[in-house]
Amino acid sequence: MNTSSVVALFFAALAYLLGSLSFAVLVSRAMGMADPRTYGSGNPGATNVLRSGNKTAAILTLLLDAFKGWLAVWLAMVIGPGFGLGAPGVALVAVAVFLGHLYPVFFHFKGGKGVATAAGVLLAIQPWLGLATLLTWLIVAAFFRYSSLAALVAAVFAPFYYWFGGGLAWNTDPAVLLALVIVSALLIWRHKSNIGKLMRGEESRIGRKK
Repeated sequence: MNTSSVVALFFAALAYLLGSLSFAVLVSRAMGMADPRTYGSGNPGATNVLRSGNKTAAILTLLLDAFKGWLAVWLAMVIGPGFGLGAPGVALVAVAVFLGHLYPVFFHFKGGKGVATAAGVLLAIQPWLGLATLLTWLIVAAFFRYSSLAALVAAVFAPFYYWFGGGLAWNTDPAVLLALVIVSALLIWRHKSNIGKLMRGEESRIGRKK
């Protein structure tokens, strides 16, 4: 194993540990609230925390989950090159921090669905890419009031935005594109129960307490 591979694995391991910080649970504990895994959808994420009625907790969860995704990739992009970390290493970090959120080692590998963390990853890779994807989420959520549907649509579009934006607003890399495809596929897979509920008309709308 060469030095660049060791560096990439080191950054990926740190990213996974950072991603394993489940802020839905941590924020709820700090604010004396019930564990989000015990009500609503049982998902430790901002949307489910919002079902508690505490908007402040939901916003903090959203921002912190997004921040950890952004921070992991930003550090890999800014500090990593000094250690020989290239685009494939950054791509690995992006997937690692996302996997940490989905399967957190600190919380028995039972994590959230990754929407906010994925947004943070996209914003770090390219701010305009993140903003375009977030705008897609907002438009779908505003019209249909389904967080899951908005996340699914945004996940589908994100890799296309990245690839087709190349040469116009930013440079693209095949390894990063592959990482985005993997993240999007995992996010869609984590929403498989929501897809079933959407098809049956049973999905909860944004802001509805449960």
